[in-house]
Amino acid sequence: MIWFHLLVVLLFIIVGARLGGIGIGLAGAAGVIVLAATGVPTSSEHVPWDVIGIIMSVICTVAALQVAGSMDHLVHLTELLLRRHPRQIVFLAPFVTFLMSVMCGTGHTAYSVIPVIVDVSKEHGIRPSRPLSIAVVASQVGVAASPISAAMVALVIALEPLGVGYLACLAVVIPTTFIGLAVGAVVAARQGSDLKDDPVYRERLDKGLVRPSAAVADDYRPARSAVPSLLIFLAALVLVVAYATVTSQEVGIISNPPMSSTLAIMTIMLTTAAVICLMARKPTASIASQDTFRAGMTATICVMGLAWLGNAFVEHYEETISAALSGPLQALPWLAAVFFYFAAPLMFSHAATTKAFMPLMVSLGLPAVALLASYPAVANYYLLPNYPTTVAAMEMDDTGSTRVGRNVLAHPFVLPGTVSIVVCVVLGFLLAQLVV
Repeated sequence: MIWFHLLVVLLFIIVGARLGGIGIGLAGAAGVIVLAATGVPTSSEHVPWDVIGIIMSVICTVAALQVAGSMDHLVHLTELLLRRHPRQIVFLAPFVTFLMSVMCGTGHTAYSVIPVIVDVSKEHGIRPSRPLSIAVVASQVGVAASPISAAMVALVIALEPLGVGYLACLAVVIPTTFIGLAVGAVVAARQGSDLKDDPVYRERLDKGLVRPSAAVADDYRPARSAVPSLLIFLAALVLVVAYATVTSQEVGIISNPPMSSTLAIMTIMLTTAAVICLMARKPTASIASQDTFRAGMTATICVMGLAWLGNAFVEHYEETISAALSGPLQALPWLAAVFFYFAAPLMFSHAATTKAFMPLMVSLGLPAVALLASYPAVANYYLLPNYPTTVAAMEMDDTGSTRVGRNVLAHPFVLPGTVSIVVCVVLGFLLAQLVV
């Protein structure tokens, strides 16, 4: 029955991908019903409530920043940076999207930066697909490295039995992902023909389909609450990391903490959202109307449905899967990165992939070094051109340079993204040996 149930899982993942958006999570839930009806038991433990709680609370705070005008201010600062150094846009764009994702724990912040990247690129005759490809990849890799992302929390929870704590995970993942993306940017900078030589761009230009670049607003003034709200948010991030540090087994300052790091992230983020709204004098009801909130809640349903589907299948057939994978993975632990690399675009979520499969890898007896080094591969959302940020980049690039070619894998995100992940994993194996 394992092959039939695997077919059911893959079928509903494909159906969800075709539906798009929140439909991914809805199809996952439908798949759970089919599994349960054909002999795969399920329970509330298969639903990643801790992951869902973190996504909801962090997105709530990010939406509060948007209400206070902080996100608009960050976009304005990004625009100034890119326009001041346009020739370095292939390197600065991913740095910005990576930093925003690390800070906010979500890659959805990239939506507001993508139009700026396109405009600056067009103004200076730079092929937009070059900075866009690595910037979108960086926005997803940054989620894996974020101290407040659900994926990072899922990783820490999975590796705790191996004696790997929160600080060790951050110490390995943050520097390796940053360096990996820098190498990926070098690859992206040499990808594709120059914009003036692109036949698709010239055709669109002749047809008047390429919009003129938007001018920078000279009279821009940040909202009164923009900078203070951003400082409050940064203070909350420091508080989250500090609490996780003093309660971690590595430091051991507080041996019996009043709450876990997971609950601390939720409570601190929700409280921060309330403080930001109070300081900005904005109604808390306005949080739910922000596009970041809607995108985040969509992600929550997607994670819930897909992780539920995956967890139910994996737990029911854990012994069979372990017997099949234990030999190859124990002989070649780096194959865990390959497994995560191909699982991520199907699961449509860093957190869902980590929550479903990282504990399985632990149960197979893989070393902590290999699992920690392989973890960034869960950020492989660019392989199939159907993830929302990838789709947004292709739609917003009116030059047509960011496009899918003759087959589904022929698009500009694959090469720089894959190079970035490979470098992350290789560096992870080297650094994790020193940290773990």
